[in-house]
Amino acid sequence: MNYEDKLICPSLGIKDGRLTFAGLDVTSVAREFGTPLYLYDEGRIRENCRAYTKALKEAFSGGAEAAYASKAASFKQMYRVVTGENMSIDVVSVGEILTAKAAGVDLSRAYFHSNNKTDADIRAAMDCGVGTFVIDSLDELSAVDSEAASRGIRQKALLRLTPGIDPHTFKAVATGKVDSKFGFAITTGQAKEALEKALSYRGIDLCGFHCHVGSQLFDSDVYIRSSEIMIDFIAQAKAENGFVTRVLDLGGGYGVRYLPSHPKLDVAANIKQLADFVKSKCAEKGVALPKIVLEPGRSIVADAAITVYTVGSVKKIPGYINYVSVDGGMSDNVRYAMYSSPYTVLPADVSDKETMICTLAGRCCESGDVIQPNVELPADIKRGDLVAVQTTGAYNYSMASNYNRIPRPPVVMIKDGEAYVAVRRETYEDLMQYDN
Repeated sequence: MNYEDKLICPSLGIKDGRLTFAGLDVTSVAREFGTPLYLYDEGRIRENCRAYTKALKEAFSGGAEAAYASKAASFKQMYRVVTGENMSIDVVSVGEILTAKAAGVDLSRAYFHSNNKTDADIRAAMDCGVGTFVIDSLDELSAVDSEAASRGIRQKALLRLTPGIDPHTFKAVATGKVDSKFGFAITTGQAKEALEKALSYRGIDLCGFHCHVGSQLFDSDVYIRSSEIMIDFIAQAKAENGFVTRVLDLGGGYGVRYLPSHPKLDVAANIKQLADFVKSKCAEKGVALPKIVLEPGRSIVADAAITVYTVGSVKKIPGYINYVSVDGGMSDNVRYAMYSSPYTVLPADVSDKETMICTLAGRCCESGDVIQPNVELPADIKRGDLVAVQTTGAYNYSMASNYNRIPRPPVVMIKDGEAYVAVRRETYEDLMQYDN
């Protein structure tokens, strides 16, 4: 078969019948660091960051910024890389905040999300100097105001609004509809109520508004529809409350290719289209253009990584199904089990061989531990062979678990032709360190 047609990640290549990644032989890297293995191309991450920062600067004449949605992949080296490319960050937990702090990140450029920040979360974030809180409920608004007032400060904040947009994406990642667990709905009047309360609190420095409507979006249609509703609300807030919006955060959600059939995203063209609409709409409504924030996460890191596995058992059930089981699974990639997420899989040996259709299965003691069904792999694949799953840089390491008491894989990054460990492999001793 023609494996060239299945090379989705830009860092992948083929040399002498073997798979390469960021210029290195995948088999050689796997032998050095072991499997399962998350393998990232640092150069590709930086390239993706620059695509956003450049496009935003050009489209909005400098009045915009990109904040890396760090839930996609949160570890110290990742924060160093993205902030080194002049990106801000968004964080959703104290764990992410402290990881970013340990990496030396300027947390005044952090946006703190989450639909249920505890009192301890709020205190810890303020202790760390987190710049902006994205407020999700009236309870949280009151709690942030109380803590800020007790410290004698005014905490910068955005109100998260739900514009009531259906992004026609997978239900579990659609977040902008009226009945979402996130934010204040505009159509119910709750957004206006939250605005008025925020303006009355002495501990809140309200800067503007945030929305996020979903993920895996390959054009700007949803962004345009949501920004239209948000700018209408901004104009209403100015007319009725005298509030001038300084920041409009339109969230993240641009998609990446998991299959050859998925389209390629033109970041610059999409951001220009969005900018043209936002500037025109603001002019139409007579409001000043606020600073625009976008929160790319998946589209920064997903296609910058693959996961490499070693084949264990090969089980062929004549007339039914073939299973190729590997030394990882839902403990390091739970996305198929959760979302039926598609992936493209390649063998490390990409020489011309007869192939078979199989299910790539994991090692966990669960029938649902499947990485991907209907995968085409060599018919003679055997124990000890290597396979690579593409586009695993987002929500794989960050959602990994120790289910079945399995240690999590390491994160290895490649920079300028050299591989280095960003996160070491967990050991069995690590798993037991908290047991009494």
